[in-house]
Amino acid sequence: MKLRRTHLMAMMLAVMGVFGAAQQRQEEQPPRLPDGRSQTEAILKADHEKMLKDAAELLRLAEDLKMELEKNDRHVVSVGMLKKTEKIEKLAKRIRSRLTRN
Repeated sequence: MKLRRTHLMAMMLAVMGVFGAAQQRQEEQPPRLPDGRSQTEAILKADHEKMLKDAAELLRLAEDLKMELEKNDRHVVSVGMLKKTEKIEKLAKRIRSRLTRN
């Protein structure tokens, strides 16, 4: 009788171990979106698209700033030029933060 209980307890522990391992493996899988795509991949793709847009805007602002500097033959800096440099800095920092986060 005692031997039977021991076998029964051993089988129960084995079954619990198998279910526990299966549940742990299930929790380790990355979250999925309703359409089946990986949530992580979707976030990375969206960040990449945002970086491309920010880089295009950064390029446009830098070219505008360069043209304004070339137009002015004096050493005069306008408020508009300062604002453009601030926008350029913000965009560059945003791009850098996305790159270092990923």
